[in-house]
Parts: sequence; structure tokens; C-alpha cells
Amino acid sequence: MNLSIGLTVNGVRRDVELSDPRVTLLDLLRERLDLTGTKKGCDRGQCGACTILVDGRRINSCLALAVSHDGADILTIEGVARGDQLHPVQAAFIAHDGFQCGFCTPGQIMSAIGLIEEAQAGNDPERIRECMSGNLCRCGAYAGITKAVLDAQQTLATANQRRSA
Repeated sequence: MNLSIGLTVNGVRRDVELSDPRVTLLDLLRERLDLTGTKKGCDRGQCGACTILVDGRRINSCLALAVSHDGADILTIEGVARGDQLHPVQAAFIAHDGFQCGFCTPGQIMSAIGLIEEAQAGNDPERIRECMSGNLCRCGAYAGITKAVLDAQQTLATANQRRSA
């Protein structure tokens, strides 16, 4: 039995036939849509390497059934930059050494973007660490990640103030 679903992935409408209703969003993205930036870490929702935004909210794509998200708007790491211009969170991760091996970086960046869009952190580094605690970094780049989120948050707030002025 095939199931048809439609998703908007990184701004592009994608219609997909699923032969198995148990396919996760992670496997759909990586294996069917060739969007391999989203990483399969633990495959149990414990590490955050697979974090994406679905309808603007952070989720672990390894725990989400694709069929449950028919019609959803999905943003992956491949969709955050605008051409050659990095997203402010990506630029801040580079500026503050928010990564070492890089395996967790896509999930960390997607979680940070979601965190900023949710307006959850304010200027409190401890609050940022708490809100990002679902994303693990084996290399221990947490200090750089926290600085990157603070910097990107300020950059985005400044850009939004300029647009509204």
C-alpha cells in the first residue's frame, strides 16, 4: 500500500510516495530527497543531530513519521543560507568556533535558529545552554555554541530593527 504525501522542503514543494508508513522524516530527507546535511546520530531522539524545523518548530526528525507531516513546511540545514550568503547563525558558529568535528553542527544550527525564532533565550547564556540541551556535542564546543547563539541573536535583532525603522 503506497501513501502519497506532500511537503514543502526548503521552500520547494515535494510530493513523495511512501511504501512504508513507518518512514521517518530523517530517512525521507536523507534517503529519498538526498538532503544529507541532517545527520543520523543516535536514531532515538537523544542527541539532536537530526534537528530540523517543521512549521517553524524544532523537532528531532528521527522520531517523526513522515506520513504524520503531510502538508508541513520543513526547513533543513540546506535551506538556511541564501545563495552564497550564510544565515547569521551559520556565520556566528564560524566566528565563535561553535564546532569542532562538525557532525552535530547542522542540528545545533537548526536548534539555534528555532530557539531564536521562538524568542526563548534572551541574553542569558545559562538559558541558552538549557534550551540547547537536547543537542549534544561530543567535542565539547558548548562555549563557542553559546557565544554563537548570543551573537546571532543580536545580529538578527539589529537587522529586524533596521527593517522596521
